[in-house]
Amino acid sequence: MADERSNGVVAVIRAARPSFRNKHDKVAFAVHATFLAAGYYLTAAGPSAYEDDALTSSSTEEVGIDRWNELEDEYAFVYAKPASAKGSRKVLIKCLAVNDKLVVNALEDGVREPVHIEIDVDDFSAEDTPGNYSAQYKDLGKLVKNLDRDILSKFAGSSGSPSSAVPASSITGSSDRSRHIDEPGGRIASEPWGPQIQPSGVVLPPVYPGGSSDTFPGSGTGYFPTRGGFIGDGSMLVGPNDPRFFGSGGQQPSLNRGRQPCSF
Repeated sequence: MADERSNGVVAVIRAARPSFRNKHDKVAFAVHATFLAAGYYLTAAGPSAYEDDALTSSSTEEVGIDRWNELEDEYAFVYAKPASAKGSRKVLIKCLAVNDKLVVNALEDGVREPVHIEIDVDDFSAEDTPGNYSAQYKDLGKLVKNLDRDILSKFAGSSGSPSSAVPASSITGSSDRSRHIDEPGGRIASEPWGPQIQPSGVVLPPVYPGGSSDTFPGSGTGYFPTRGGFIGDGSMLVGPNDPRFFGSGGQQPSLNRGRQPCSF
C-alpha cells in the first residue's frame, strides 16, 4: 500500500517537472505532491498563499505551481478538496527549513489548532540526479505514510479521524465557577466567583463564595475576605456579639448570679 501511494506521489512530481535548489525543496515538493495524490487540488502557492485571506477566501479556483519556491527557506500551499459526504474545507500548509529539518504546519479552515510534523530531510532526499525524479528521493513510502498519519488523517473529509476544534467552554470549566456551595457550615454563594473587571478597567480579586471560621477555614491569598462567619457554624471562637450570650428577642447579655459578664 505504501508503494502504491509513493508511486502516485512520484507520478505527480514527474508530471510537474519542478526545479529543485536544495534538499529542502525536494521534500517540500514531496509534501505538495502527497496532497495532490490524496485528492486535493492547489488554490494558492508561494507568496499568494501567505495573503491574509488565502485560507478563508471563498475562491476555490485551481492554480499552477508557479513561484512555489520563490521565498527563501519558506514554502506555503493552500489546497481545497471536492466536497464529499463527509464535507471538506480548505487547508493551509506552511513549511519552514530549519537546519536539516523541514517543519510542516497544517491548518484547516474552521479549526483552531494546527497539526504539525518535523521531517529530517536527509532521510528522504537523495543525491541530485537531473531528469530522474524518482532517483532524487529515498524511502519515499515512509515519508508519505508519515504525512498521512500526522497530517492528512487529521482533516475533516479524510479517510482517517476527522478533525475537531475543542470548544472554549469545555476547557475553562465554567460550570465549576457557578457551582453553589451547599455543604454543612456553608451557604449558597451570592458573591461573584472569579476576578471582577470594573468599568474603570481595574481587576478586583474574587470574593471566596463560602463562609470561614476555625471550623471552615477561608481561602488563601488572592481573594477578598468573606463577609464573616455564620450563626451556629460550630466555631470555638466566641466574640462579644455572639448569639450565645443573648436570649431570644435580642436581649442584653444575662448576668450569672454574683458574676460580671465576660469581657474581651
